[in-house]
Amino acid sequence: MANDIAPHYPGKDLEAMSFAVNYHRWILDECAPYLGGTIAEVGAGAGSVSRLLLGRGVQHVFAFEPSPDMFALLQQELHGEERATAVNDFFDANESRGGFDSVVYINVMEHIEDDRAEMATALAALKPGGYLVIFVPALAWLYSRLDKEIGHFRRYTKRGLVDAVTATGFTVVKARYFDVAGILPWYVNFVLLGNGFSSGSVSLYDNLVVPVMRRVESVVTPPIGKNVLLVAQKPATPLPPA
Repeated sequence: MANDIAPHYPGKDLEAMSFAVNYHRWILDECAPYLGGTIAEVGAGAGSVSRLLLGRGVQHVFAFEPSPDMFALLQQELHGEERATAVNDFFDANESRGGFDSVVYINVMEHIEDDRAEMATALAALKPGGYLVIFVPALAWLYSRLDKEIGHFRRYTKRGLVDAVTATGFTVVKARYFDVAGILPWYVNFVLLGNGFSSGSVSLYDNLVVPVMRRVESVVTPPIGKNVLLVAQKPATPLPPA
């Protein structure tokens, strides 16, 4: 991962998000066909998503986490798990160039100032035909004090993310807005009122709203949403020189 990540980066969007188990399962179910056996999870935080990935029977998860505080929790979460390797560092393609089936960024890419350089790092780290999975916050008008405090450089649009990934050399497999119901609560709670995350509110939303919206969005893809989910593929053969 490039060293221009926010210097106060606290880990995976605050540990309150570790209570969003249904939410994370929803994200992973959406991209399950593209994960493969060997996964690089970038910005693994305390390991809540790492644990869910391992529960899917993957061969190995390399969990990269640069924050010392979060890494201590990550080590605890993955202790004794032979199919996981915790790495207290930024993601570097040279550590396993062309060796990963997928590279996963869940609520991480928004923390990286030069996101296109990070996408190029992921491209180099993937096997030919491997997949990039990105889940990010959406809509610039939802940018709040909380976004700034936890080191978000931006919120994305679907088109903007697709353009960035395509320019890097990937082919987009799927891209969609995600969690339309979360727009109003986020705007009121974080933009208008300036509140912060709490484990209670995250858990309440996760248990009451997420199961309903998951069913709704499985039938009707929303034209807008609080987040964007994108899956892209590295070409199976090298691209010709520009």
